[in-house]
Amino acid sequence: MRFAWPALSLLLVLSGAAAPGAAAEPGAARQQALTDLLLQDCGSCHGLTLGGGLGPALEPARLAGHTVDTLSRIILDGMPGTAMPPWRGLLSADEARWLARRLLDGARP
Repeated sequence: MRFAWPALSLLLVLSGAAAPGAAAEPGAARQQALTDLLLQDCGSCHGLTLGGGLGPALEPARLAGHTVDTLSRIILDGMPGTAMPPWRGLLSADEARWLARRLLDGARP
């Protein structure tokens, strides 16, 4: 059987399916919930403007040299021996990557 790849691609886009290896972007409502989490939960340790507190600042200059993968792993698995808890179980890998990208881009809650 011969597939019409352009038609299959269009079908995947219209159905909302992600291409293999592509990270799923959280929907608008979930993005708002993640932004609230960043402000309230992350901000409770890292400062309400993420400029530092009990935990270090999460500003782009402070995060320079970290990759999205590194930051998302820290978000998901925490940092043993510190107050940074793991968020795996509450966040998906795609959500952790979305948060990491926001932090690296300098987005503030």
